[in-house]
Amino acid sequence: MSFDPTDPLGIDDLLEPEDLAIRDTVRSWAADRVLPHIAEWYEKGELPGIRELAKELGSIGALGMSLDGYGCAGASAVQYGLACLELEAADSGIRSLVSVQGSLAMYAIHRFGSEEQKQTWLPGMAAGEIIGCFGLTEPDHGSDPASMRTHAKRDGSDWVLNGRKMWITNGSVAGVAVVWAQTEDGIRGFVVPTGTPGFSAPEIKHKWSLRASVTSELVLDDVRLPADAVLPEVTGLRGPLSCLSHARYGIVWGAMGAARSSFEAALEYAKTREQFGRPIGGFQLTQAKLADMAVELHKGILLAHHLGRRMDAGRLRPEQVSFGKLNNVREAIEICRTARTILGANGISLEYPVMRHATNLESVLTYEGTVEMHQLVLGKALTGLDAFR
Repeated sequence: MSFDPTDPLGIDDLLEPEDLAIRDTVRSWAADRVLPHIAEWYEKGELPGIRELAKELGSIGALGMSLDGYGCAGASAVQYGLACLELEAADSGIRSLVSVQGSLAMYAIHRFGSEEQKQTWLPGMAAGEIIGCFGLTEPDHGSDPASMRTHAKRDGSDWVLNGRKMWITNGSVAGVAVVWAQTEDGIRGFVVPTGTPGFSAPEIKHKWSLRASVTSELVLDDVRLPADAVLPEVTGLRGPLSCLSHARYGIVWGAMGAARSSFEAALEYAKTREQFGRPIGGFQLTQAKLADMAVELHKGILLAHHLGRRMDAGRLRPEQVSFGKLNNVREAIEICRTARTILGANGISLEYPVMRHATNLESVLTYEGTVEMHQLVLGKALTGLDAFR
């Protein structure tokens, strides 16, 4: 068998034909609909046509794809991970759109919602006709969501919500928001139609990362909801944290997509860029960089695949997801930085994907759990001692 530089460990041998078909479908969609435009979108700091993109993603089964029923694809965890890898190989903002829609907003309704809530929202969200967002992080409370200030109080049979959420992907284009708030019974989740009076979602501008992504603040001023707006099947932080664990799993795969794109750009450049009379890929230092990048890239993909198999078997623990996110995002950033050195000055140009991926990953590194939080999760699991408080 010949050596395949794109799959040096033969990881594709672990995949079933249906896995490969799903991966290739998402890769083709991204190549057709994202890659020709992403540099321009990134430079302008916008994601035009997001509603149409969402419908297209729905049509290929990418929204809520690991959920069952209600128009969802019912794909395996590995298949969902492969989709995340291909989407983030195009851009982290596109993968974030899909992750927030499926792994946060849809997952919350699917796992903790009433049957009426599921029937009302999930089919339209799976089709991309309704975009969802997930309101947990607040301006002053990120890593410590238990201290959130957003609150919901009963007024007769209604609920009245007040508060602010920050850094909310999809916020200003969403038709529904899953918002977490303090109540007298503990933290509860609420399904909030974004047309409800008192709800607004001003878009956050001037970002230097995830520029091809819609990011917003959520403002809730006396938002009145009926009694059945609350997610009935969960109380406490277990609700939002389980959603985050599902989304972080997608990041474990997605980060390797950004790394792969940067590695492939550096490899091709090294084979064609000539200095001192020959391609720079022929020099030992460049080959050492490429070898180290390939090792970390494919180790990370193997790790993602292992976690996917555990999730499909119902055996994946949150600590293992923290293990994957901590390692893979950190290594993906290092791969991008090393790729940039191979490209030299060209590495900062949007003609190549490397700097775009590197700046995007700086956000991925800290959202849905900072490096420090995942280190402490693992530290607690290893020692049995809680360093959080």
